[in-house]
Amino acid sequence: MEYAQHMADLPPSARPLTSAEILSVGTELTAGETRDTNAGELARALTVRGVRVHRLQALPDELPTVAGAFRVALDGADVVLSTGGLGPTPDDLTREAIAQVCGERPEVDPDLESWLRGLWARRGMPFPELNLKQAWLIPSATAIPNDNGTAPGWWVDRPDGRVLVALPGPPREMRPMWSDWVLPRLEARGLGQEIEIRTLRLTGIGESQVADLLGEPLLHGANPSVATYARSDAVDVRISAVAQPATDGRTARTAAEVADAAEAQVLDLLRDHVWARGETSWSAAVGERLMALGWRLATVELGTGGSLATLLGDADWLRRAESLPADHAAGEAGALERLAEAARDAAGCDVGVAVRAAPRGDDTAVSVVVASPERIHRERRLAFLGGAQGRSRAALTAAAVLLAELGRTMGDGSAENSRTVEEARR
Repeated sequence: MEYAQHMADLPPSARPLTSAEILSVGTELTAGETRDTNAGELARALTVRGVRVHRLQALPDELPTVAGAFRVALDGADVVLSTGGLGPTPDDLTREAIAQVCGERPEVDPDLESWLRGLWARRGMPFPELNLKQAWLIPSATAIPNDNGTAPGWWVDRPDGRVLVALPGPPREMRPMWSDWVLPRLEARGLGQEIEIRTLRLTGIGESQVADLLGEPLLHGANPSVATYARSDAVDVRISAVAQPATDGRTARTAAEVADAAEAQVLDLLRDHVWARGETSWSAAVGERLMALGWRLATVELGTGGSLATLLGDADWLRRAESLPADHAAGEAGALERLAEAARDAAGCDVGVAVRAAPRGDDTAVSVVVASPERIHRERRLAFLGGAQGRSRAALTAAAVLLAELGRTMGDGSAENSRTVEEARR
């Protein structure tokens, strides 16, 4: 029997809810007038629970388009979530679209009507009959309470066990309805599956190089799923794994065991570039090592516009941050070393970092000095691109050099992350 037919034949309560599609309804979204934050939030909430989100889609307020999208989504996903289109005006068409796809007729629900009229009565205002549309329900739908607006949501149970949920578009209404009402009911129905998600944060290497080293077999696998992402502060490698049942003589493995094997492969190829895991920021990573050593930091920047201080943020361990023009003490032998030491000593700190960024063609030449109680360490690197991006990359370079130097002091092997330009070319 085909898998899709098998799923369709299961009783509703037995259908696993492991896939989803998210529809965002509203011409203001497709016209670019409003930014859609709902879809991303819902997708993240589903993904961490082991639900595979097939697609996020924004739709205009056009009944054939919205109904068609619901129809296609219900053909391929166990859970279909929509936001928007639940207002009282003629161009709010989500209810009509769902009713059309389900082959049911919406009617005014007496309880919803009483609740709606009560909202206006409490304020001593006449009830606009246009709003009666928000009291509609179809026979297979259950109203989702909305304590922050006038648009109840819809929970629709389909005969094949799929679930359709319609929520209002305003985030202040959507979020509590999702977290307090919808999500607990989905989880009670068996939402998701065992999942293990890990993120390795890389520095000193571009996304295309990472992808080339990992190779297509690893990047195109279904379980685990391994993907690369170019962030503003790092290249991330994300590993997502689900439990592997015993099949064809293969031993069953937990999601963690599947992820362990994939992570070992990634580390074999990229270990020297990994500086953190999860959502760790540069400030958090540097701060953790400084605190472990009981040290404090002072920085001086030349030609970066204060990019390093911005990256590190407002931290107790950063006692001084100075920004100078790129040509300050330019050409003087040992100038950067003296600036690092002077910044450290003036602030009464343990570590001083000096970084200079200067244009080199279309790129940016970066020099970094770390003056610690143990030694003076200097590196030179070439950062990709110039201008503001080059200055930002100079700050990331300085943070990477500092983090590696602190790791060397702690003896955790992190100094391997730091390579001079000359070493990289050999």
